[in-house]
Amino acid sequence: MLRVTLTSLALGLLSFTSPVSSTGEAALETLTVVPEMASINRTTAVTIAEKQSAFNDHLLSIYNDADLKNKGLAFEVFEKGMVGFHNFKQKGLVAPAKSILTLIDFTKSSRDKRLWIIDLKSKKVLFNTVVAHGRNTGEDKAIRFSNKPNSYMSSLGFYLTDATYFGKHGLSLRLSGKDGAFNSNAMARAIVMHGADYATPAFAKQHGRLGRSLGCPAVPRELSKEIILAIKDKTVMYIHGNDSNYKSDYLNATLAVEAFTPEILPETVATL
Repeated sequence: MLRVTLTSLALGLLSFTSPVSSTGEAALETLTVVPEMASINRTTAVTIAEKQSAFNDHLLSIYNDADLKNKGLAFEVFEKGMVGFHNFKQKGLVAPAKSILTLIDFTKSSRDKRLWIIDLKSKKVLFNTVVAHGRNTGEDKAIRFSNKPNSYMSSLGFYLTDATYFGKHGLSLRLSGKDGAFNSNAMARAIVMHGADYATPAFAKQHGRLGRSLGCPAVPRELSKEIILAIKDKTVMYIHGNDSNYKSDYLNATLAVEAFTPEILPETVATL
């Protein structure tokens, strides 16, 4: 009987375990290939194991090198964003010259720095700051989400950043929602990234929460230009929240792993 040791991704048929050990190593789970799968070619099985292991190592390397745990980013949110990023990349949707991933975790208090912009090539956090949610999405925490026009709520899911323009908030960045019923109306609703005086730690300290937008992910005005210029023109943004109804084709971990093409070293081959 063939036994392959590999780490699973906590998504779809593959699940990935967060790095919770003191050594920073991912917990491993042994997967037994049942007799019905005996017809699978051994080389194919090894290739899948290699890619799985390499993908897991890739995620852990960025998460640890960028010190994302200490910067408050949960591995679960990072993992989902990375799976989505690689699925966008596999479809040729992201700018080839950029490996930028923007993550927003709306399960956190608005007083927390709940936005991270990560350069995946250099494994560095470019920005980590506060970000506002929509006025009807909640007070300090974001608890309700909508894709409907005039809802004044935030929308969850994956976005591609688009072009910049100058509006009433100054330099702003259009966002194209890619998750169907969850954020497809972002353009029509004018959901954009922009700077705001109410999206600052000082405002949160005075009022007990950030100010709120009409659904836009608003950031501190003093950082908005740098942030917008860093992520404009077809980079991936993932907005995470507590909504059990949310689902996305871009969270297909199997496709992300299959499309992943790292340098696979011989010593990473699974034990047969």
